[in-house]
Amino acid sequence: MGQTKHIAVCVVFALLLAAGFLLCVFGPKETYSDSERRSLAAFPKVSAYTVRTGRFMSDFETYVTDTFPFRDSFRTVKAVCSSAVFRRQDNHGIYEADGYLSAVEYPLDEKSLKRASDRFRYICEKYLTRANAVFLSVIPDKNCFLAEESGHLSMDYADFEKRMEDSCDFAEYISISDLLQREDYYKTDTHWRQERIVDVAERLLQKMGAKAEQRFQIQTLSRDFYGVYYGQSALPASPDTLSYLTGEAIDSCYVYDGQNQKEISVYDFEKAAQKDPYEIFLSGPLSLVTLENQKASKEKKLVIFRDSFGSSIAPLLCGGYSKITLADIRYIHPDLLGKFVDFDACDVLFLYSTLVMNHSDTLK
Repeated sequence: MGQTKHIAVCVVFALLLAAGFLLCVFGPKETYSDSERRSLAAFPKVSAYTVRTGRFMSDFETYVTDTFPFRDSFRTVKAVCSSAVFRRQDNHGIYEADGYLSAVEYPLDEKSLKRASDRFRYICEKYLTRANAVFLSVIPDKNCFLAEESGHLSMDYADFEKRMEDSCDFAEYISISDLLQREDYYKTDTHWRQERIVDVAERLLQKMGAKAEQRFQIQTLSRDFYGVYYGQSALPASPDTLSYLTGEAIDSCYVYDGQNQKEISVYDFEKAAQKDPYEIFLSGPLSLVTLENQKASKEKKLVIFRDSFGSSIAPLLCGGYSKITLADIRYIHPDLLGKFVDFDACDVLFLYSTLVMNHSDTLK
């Protein structure tokens, strides 16, 4: 009886190995991971060179890891064990605190902050005159309200803002961090929630001398929103809801995508139904976008140098300006801006998150 039991265990184990092997070889292969938002490794090229140098086996190992059957389920098991059993504070740099997922952002990189301020200064010296009013505002990332309280490494965000304010003496600094709290950010994503930053938009408009009386209505997508941290962490988490605001200025706004040279909408519902619903706001990462308020009472222009946070707040600023131009110098070199952007007597706002400024090598 005991021998039969051992044989049965061996047979089952062998069958599991065979089934796993067959699934790995003949099972369907995904080319893109929706949860991680990245392309998966393809089967490596076989050649005498790749075999001789060992590159084939190295790339094959990556390929197998990316295409292993039930990979996402195993990732979740590993993440839960790491945090719940082994008490690790983060999983590949992402942690959970009070239901919020966030990536560790530490330490403060002084060289990166200097590079960011140098790029902003370069733009001012190249394109702006005394006729331009220039402003700077730093958007704190979610760690500002989560990391220290949950026992994770945290930058000194007050020092971060002070360094940027001092190094960008060509711009008037507008502080917005006191208006924000963790509830203003999505639980599973990097970004802030548009419906909760109306007060931020109002302060920016007021400080730039473009205060506008605006009333907004909240609309909510019917689908659940799983942000970038949900897939990257592999931790189980409840989905967010994604809401967007409508109003007179927003509804009548004419929007032009300068990168692809076509008219677009303030809210792109096709993008909202795809891999990253946050791209509903101005169609996601575009190098140049203009918004024209067709009901503006007077001509007043604004140029915003921004990252992805700017996509959701820009529509809330439309009531104070006849034209807003968004430029993302992660995708377009500053030397090319003169061909596409009219800087004549406009306001200029440098509006960037700490995530970009602390990794300013992304700026061209």
